[in-house]
Amino acid sequence: MITSNAGKPRGILHPQKGEQFFHLQRYSPSDDLRFFVEHYWSVQWNVPAPQTQEILPHPSVHLVIEQGNSGILGVVTGKFTRVLQGSGWVFGIKFNPGAFYPFAKFPISEMTDRRLHLSDIFHSDGTAYEEEMLSLNDEGKKVECAERFLRAHLPLKDETMELIQQIVGRIMTDKGILNVGQIASAFSLTARTLQRLFNQYVGVGPKWIIKRYRMHEAVEQMNEGGVVNWVQLALDLGYYDQAHFIKDFRTLIGKSPGEYVKSAAEFRR
Repeated sequence: MITSNAGKPRGILHPQKGEQFFHLQRYSPSDDLRFFVEHYWSVQWNVPAPQTQEILPHPSVHLVIEQGNSGILGVVTGKFTRVLQGSGWVFGIKFNPGAFYPFAKFPISEMTDRRLHLSDIFHSDGTAYEEEMLSLNDEGKKVECAERFLRAHLPLKDETMELIQQIVGRIMTDKGILNVGQIASAFSLTARTLQRLFNQYVGVGPKWIIKRYRMHEAVEQMNEGGVVNWVQLALDLGYYDQAHFIKDFRTLIGKSPGEYVKSAAEFRR
């Protein structure tokens, strides 16, 4: 089951399948932390046999707590695959794009496709936070613990970070943004400046973000069912033709759009 008070989750491949095997909850941050944190998330599962869940990640850093597997995850550029076994839970903090840089104080591109230990950034406080979180069972108390930890290490707000969030927000909501030149022009920046800022603050370039959010759009339409006009969808996503869209989709997802739609329909039955 998926419940949320932080908006509808995007990027989950075959969410109907996931609803059978895990319970996802998302929680909005307190007002004083909203500048840094997009939301908190919690996944719990109890499965009789191993189940695979796949996600198209967002351009965000996550701080996750899980028994034997806690860490700070940089942006994952490909498809994220997780095999759930037995029973367990994960609690995560999803930072806004660019918002982890003031905590790390080094280029976030150094974390891309990598996992750091909590102690790499927060030293002994990170270890203490992990131990406290693992001792809790109540979801509300986990959120409270996460917010206490963040407030104890809260950096100053960064004007560049605010610009980054505005740019990412524009890319996410304006479906007409299909290339870096458009977003650079919209914010009176050069493409090189954009690349440099995103390398430092986000960990991936603006071109990657544009393509990822457009792929989220494609998956969202396929998850909803109904007849998909592939030619129009490819054009709407900024592709010159359907063939290039199909190639990119297969490379990222591991199956063609048609194969994905067919499997999604099976999970909706």
